[in-house]
Amino acid sequence: MFLGMEINIEMHWFIIAQILGVITIIFDFISYQIKDQRKYLLFFSIGSLFWTLMFITIGAQIPVILAALFSFLRGMVFWWIFAKNTKKRKIAGKTFLYIALAIGLIGAVQAVIHSTPETRWMQILMLVTAMLFIIGQYLPSKHYVRVFAIFYAFAVLLLNTPLDTFNPMGILIELAKIVSIAVFYVKMVYEPSKTLKKISGSAGASVSAG
Repeated sequence: MFLGMEINIEMHWFIIAQILGVITIIFDFISYQIKDQRKYLLFFSIGSLFWTLMFITIGAQIPVILAALFSFLRGMVFWWIFAKNTKKRKIAGKTFLYIALAIGLIGAVQAVIHSTPETRWMQILMLVTAMLFIIGQYLPSKHYVRVFAIFYAFAVLLLNTPLDTFNPMGILIELAKIVSIAVFYVKMVYEPSKTLKKISGSAGASVSAG
């Protein structure tokens, strides 16, 4: 037993899964500190790869593993597409976005259909926020992906609590994501005031020298 969960895997695999979960948290946290879209996607994809490996080691259901693997592949494809600002890449980007949304929608609808009546609203919330998150990763602004990621994280948190499927590591991963985004915006608010102080300090020094 672990925090009320029945563990049906060997302990060494369980420990490996927790290590992979921690690595996922580290890459996920770092990714949301990065302003550059391609660097964000690279770190996000690496985190998603470790997330996939975590599910494999605990013997998760195939749909769960495929969803995590698709997250990794989606991030890498977007990372490749945004490497060059050409007409072909833009067309490829939009095409893949539609494919990603279609795949995500099919998977989410299946989850809604097979959910219990009590938790169906959670799966619907997950469906909507997952679609928004995929769109946010495609859009060029650094804000869309973070705002939609917060909505998505809260939806995933609901599913990882005792209300549905209790998953402590899943809870930690999503909480770390929310904290990372909060830190990102706190730094954004703090940095302009820091820059202004430097400018005013430089201006003062120039006046004194004059």
